[in-house]
Amino acid sequence: MQNALLLLGSYLFYAWFSWKFLALIIISSAFSYCCGLSISKAENEKRKSFFLYLAIFQSLGLLLFFKYFNFFITAVADLLATINLNPNIHTLKIILPLGISFYTFRLISYILDVYNEKIDAANDWVAFFNYVAFFPCLLAGPIDRADNFIPQLEKKRQFSYAQTVDGFRQILWGLFKKIVIADSCAPITNQLFDHYQDYPGSSLLIGAFLYIIQIYADFSGYSDMAIGIAKLLGFNIPKNFNYPFFAQNIAEFWKRWHISLTSWMTEYVYTPLSFIFRSSGKKGVMLSIIINFVLVGLWHGSNWTFIIFGLLHGLYFIPLILNGTLTKRNKTTSNLKMWFGIFSTFAIVMLTAVIFRCESISMAFEYYTHMFSKSLISKPLITTGYVVLMITLLYITLMFVTEWFGKNENYGIAGTFIKKSRALRWSFYMFLVISIYYFSFVDKTQLFMYLQF
Repeated sequence: MQNALLLLGSYLFYAWFSWKFLALIIISSAFSYCCGLSISKAENEKRKSFFLYLAIFQSLGLLLFFKYFNFFITAVADLLATINLNPNIHTLKIILPLGISFYTFRLISYILDVYNEKIDAANDWVAFFNYVAFFPCLLAGPIDRADNFIPQLEKKRQFSYAQTVDGFRQILWGLFKKIVIADSCAPITNQLFDHYQDYPGSSLLIGAFLYIIQIYADFSGYSDMAIGIAKLLGFNIPKNFNYPFFAQNIAEFWKRWHISLTSWMTEYVYTPLSFIFRSSGKKGVMLSIIINFVLVGLWHGSNWTFIIFGLLHGLYFIPLILNGTLTKRNKTTSNLKMWFGIFSTFAIVMLTAVIFRCESISMAFEYYTHMFSKSLISKPLITTGYVVLMITLLYITLMFVTEWFGKNENYGIAGTFIKKSRALRWSFYMFLVISIYYFSFVDKTQLFMYLQF
């Protein structure tokens, strides 16, 4: 009954966006459920492979159609135009189903794990359909794995006061990052990126800084809320962010950023590729990582900017591969080296995010050109107001300080003030609540950024 109610609630939640796309997720779930059972009952390898490829073709085919069809058509037309062929090719008006990138990866990982006998095929269809459509994680992750989530669905959940309190605390921190930090950055970054030609390089540098903060606060805030709501319902979802801005190199950054996607790509893309290219040594590792990150970029959307974004992040791994430190954990005892690693990694990630934000490669190139001009050392121009900027920076500083002292916890305030006095703890909580309440009226609430992916 718990699972039946949860599934009904998840479907109503999704149907609120579009009941037409609800049919799509139900059909996809049913197809993969049946293929999983068929794989587990197959008597030979040929039959197992048939249902594996059938399930992947169905899930991946829908994703490619809805998300990349127009991109591929446009790319082919541009390619033919370079040889003086101008075919009369038209794109389609395709609406991207909400959350399709996330639940498609759940389906593919499930069917691959059943095929590789890492997990047993789900017999309880209600539990399996819940795994695909679990509403807190449906729209923008985390991309949970079947071996973690389905067993939790197969047993009765009991109310836990401690887990509920922890869930509300994590929701509070997620709301703070989303509404106070991300939504405060959005008007400034939108103005600077949309009219970058009118601003000096110093302003554009501020725009690049605020944008990477906006992405983090928005997406990690969503993840915190999703995980917190899951806790209220009796589920434990692995964390999706592990303080990525405290990483000391790019490899460590990707182990901490969007963990569910990174681990998915590592297991199902990078590892098979590295096995194929194992005879090529370091060159094979480089090629595997570059292909992996190009696909990570492409996963975000059908635009060349995402592909270049992924390619650059793949190239950033090359120095680590060449000096043999890719898999070594950074245990530096020097504060100077630690802070240099943190700031240099943040700078690389921040500057590359400009490409992620821009609508085209040419726009990104122009943004960089304007930013790294003589006006970089001039007084910044902020049309939204310097007071607004300073308040935003103060709250960003609060977020960083809080997460630095809570970096050994699952989320920023998981252990903050827990062992302190009740008055101090609740004063901090009320400060967060009042800030959320105030900023929800001052700034227009922005949609979650990762809903578009």
